[in-house]
Amino acid sequence: MTPETVITLGQRAMELAILVSAPMLLAALVIGVLISLFQAATQINEMTLSFVPKLLVLVVVLLLAGPWMLELLVDFTRDLFKDIPNLIG
Repeated sequence: MTPETVITLGQRAMELAILVSAPMLLAALVIGVLISLFQAATQINEMTLSFVPKLLVLVVVLLLAGPWMLELLVDFTRDLFKDIPNLIG
C-alpha cells in the first residue's frame, strides 16, 4: 500500500464525510440564523426557542436525506471492501 493510495483513501473519506454531513449542517445553520433574527427582533432570549425548532428541522432533514446519505456510505464501504485485494498487493 503506497502513501499515495493512503492519501487518496483519506481524501475520499473526508469528501464523503463532508458530503454526508452537509445537509444536516446547512439546515441547522439556516434555522439557527432565522431563529436568531427572530430572537433579536422580539428580544426573546429563551434557549428552548432555538433548540426545539433546530431539533425538528434536523429530524425532517434526516428523514428526507437519510436514505441518500446511507446509500453514499454503503457504496463507499462496498467499494472499499471490493478494492481490498488491490490495496494490499
